[in-house]
Amino acid sequence: MLLQVSNVVQTDYLSKLISMAVEYAPKLAGAIIVYLIGSMIIGWISRVVKKLLHAKNVDASLQSFLYSAVKILLNILLLLTVFGMLGVNLTSFAAILAGLAVGVGAALNGTLGNFAGGVMMLLFKPFKVGDLIEAQGQLGTVTEQGIFNTFLLSPDNKTIILANGALSTGTIVNYTTHGNLRVDLTAVVEPGADIDRVRKIATDALLSHPKVLKNPAPEVNVMKVGDGMVSLAVRPYTEQADYWDVFFGGQELVKKAFDQAGIHQPIPHRVLINKN
Repeated sequence: MLLQVSNVVQTDYLSKLISMAVEYAPKLAGAIIVYLIGSMIIGWISRVVKKLLHAKNVDASLQSFLYSAVKILLNILLLLTVFGMLGVNLTSFAAILAGLAVGVGAALNGTLGNFAGGVMMLLFKPFKVGDLIEAQGQLGTVTEQGIFNTFLLSPDNKTIILANGALSTGTIVNYTTHGNLRVDLTAVVEPGADIDRVRKIATDALLSHPKVLKNPAPEVNVMKVGDGMVSLAVRPYTEQADYWDVFFGGQELVKKAFDQAGIHQPIPHRVLINKN
């Protein structure tokens, strides 16, 4: 009697296994086929993305990050598809992922903004390492451009760290885009001075500086007449690396040339009136 019961149990267990195999074998086979084909497609898409990023001359660090991000995202989608084909309930899993995404997003709000800004700037390249830029009230040469921060070296040799989030949404002045820079200087002379003579003396003085460009030539123009003086806009051009040499050296050369030519600056004075 016990032997018969045992045989019945074994037969019932075996029939259930066969029934499950018949039911799930096609799903398992389909899932395996989808996974293999999906893996091949992901590999092809990843290679195409890598080639496109390289062709667009995207920053090397950003290339690596975007390539890895695309590959990971596609693999996650493939695994979710395979699990769905096997009958796994993904509702609770999706809810957990959504909750994690919201929590991480709230905790890293500022960091994610900096990250997004860094990605946008590395893609659109408003500046590159070595450029002289002015942004967020700071002026300096770009020494490093990262995903989260941009590093500048100021004229007084200080390191300035700018968050990419604010940097990407603010105004950026790039002084290097056109290859040379105009140095804005000012000078004042007496109202009776011969402007044509003053212009020639100032221009010759600027051209004597070895780092002032001859093309485009320096410009000396009247900017304002009044207050007992003539204000001049003195505009030499130079390479970016020589900006400060020309800024300080150009003013000194013009001052010395004016002194030698007998061109004097007006002396500020006040008129006091006694009403008593």
